[in-house]
Amino acid sequence: MTPEKRPAEDEEEQEAKKLKEDSPSSVTEALEDDRSGDSEGDESDSAASSDPEKKRLSLPEDRGTLVYTGCTQWEYIGRRNLKGITSMMHYVPRRISALKGIRVAFVTSHCSAAHSIIITEEGKAMSLGRNEKGQLGVGDTENRTGVMSMDTMSEFTVVSAAVGRNHTLLLTDRGSVFACGDNKSGQCGTGSTNAIIHTPCRISFKEAKISKVACGAEFSMIIDKKGYLYSFGLPEYGQLGHNTDGKFFITSNKLSYQHERIPRRVPIFVERSKDGHPTPVTDVQIVDFACGSNHTVAIDAKKRAFSWGFGGYGRLGHAEPKDEFIPRLIKFFDGHNRGVEKIYCGSTFTIGISALGIFLWGQTRRTGEANMYPKPLQDLCGWDVRAVGCSATSVVVAADESVISWGPSPTYGELGLGENIKSSTQPKEVKALEGAHVMQVSCGMGHTVMLVRDDTDKDKEILEKLKEITL
Repeated sequence: MTPEKRPAEDEEEQEAKKLKEDSPSSVTEALEDDRSGDSEGDESDSAASSDPEKKRLSLPEDRGTLVYTGCTQWEYIGRRNLKGITSMMHYVPRRISALKGIRVAFVTSHCSAAHSIIITEEGKAMSLGRNEKGQLGVGDTENRTGVMSMDTMSEFTVVSAAVGRNHTLLLTDRGSVFACGDNKSGQCGTGSTNAIIHTPCRISFKEAKISKVACGAEFSMIIDKKGYLYSFGLPEYGQLGHNTDGKFFITSNKLSYQHERIPRRVPIFVERSKDGHPTPVTDVQIVDFACGSNHTVAIDAKKRAFSWGFGGYGRLGHAEPKDEFIPRLIKFFDGHNRGVEKIYCGSTFTIGISALGIFLWGQTRRTGEANMYPKPLQDLCGWDVRAVGCSATSVVVAADESVISWGPSPTYGELGLGENIKSSTQPKEVKALEGAHVMQVSCGMGHTVMLVRDDTDKDKEILEKLKEITL
């Protein structure tokens, strides 16, 4: 196991290369490619619906109002040498004034990220948060304080997205992926390691239509409609699943990494015997996956769970802190009625929902004992958990008509528990959202974004009680 860098405390590296903005024609060319690729399928709706390669992806069925809790002083989050502004720390859930009247279909952030992506019910992408590496996709690296529209993506219908520490992936209804932001490790998948990609650029991948995307801190994952998994970016801890950490020496004392600049298929999945001997697992069709800062967990069609990457604090669930360079079966969930249905990753921990209940492995505190293998979250027993958001150490759960959160100090308001309860090591209900039906939850560094149902009069009454953030 190699020492892991804590994302919240790392100083940003000085860029060695001159910043280079992508040509605006990249989006135009991608649009033409997509339209030409769909031309045959557009001749007949019935033909398109029968062929999974030509069937369009859809936005999630959920529609609602975006609710935000946490810090809106993006440059402050995770930086010890900056002083926070009290008015920009929101310890209670708030609506965002700029999104008034805009119904949202999808929201996402990441445990290592200080930015979020919002997708409206029309499939338009908007961004919010830190923009030091161009991750907001608006054509520059200037500090942005409000909700930004990704104008260069206006010709596309965006159905999903994922973010890493400083980069963003956008998935369109045609199964194409666009990326922007930090690319020094190749995590944008465009075939280069240009330091920054200022506006969304199509990734270098034409093998098949892509159905889902996810990001780690400095790497990315995609799956195609056949269930094949591909990864690109930084391989430092084996998180790409290619049986290597990519290390090589430039000189006798200078270490570097062989970055994956374009998506590369993860070829094999294994299970290990007690003596460590690996045996290939056959018939693996990935249906879902999640990435922490430096690890990945995936679920296949048989509800088997595999994990790989940085093994510290037991976040891989193998009862040992060893790094895994190949996707390894989590034996705890292998067996009849033990399959995993949903998976969520924080920086140093993982949460899985199975028929047996809700389990956590890894470490959610900065000190103390870690769970080296999956252990049940007894406090959530009996709750119908709908969605989970995982931050560096905080957890926010949407269950029944409530939101439950916990996390140790320091926090930035991402728990939404109020001024008087800024942190909690035990799960507590978020009183401001009592009775609210929260459909999606995603945590970033120091903030949480939620999609709250707004269909009924009761829903609207609960939302009206929340104050607005003016950005």
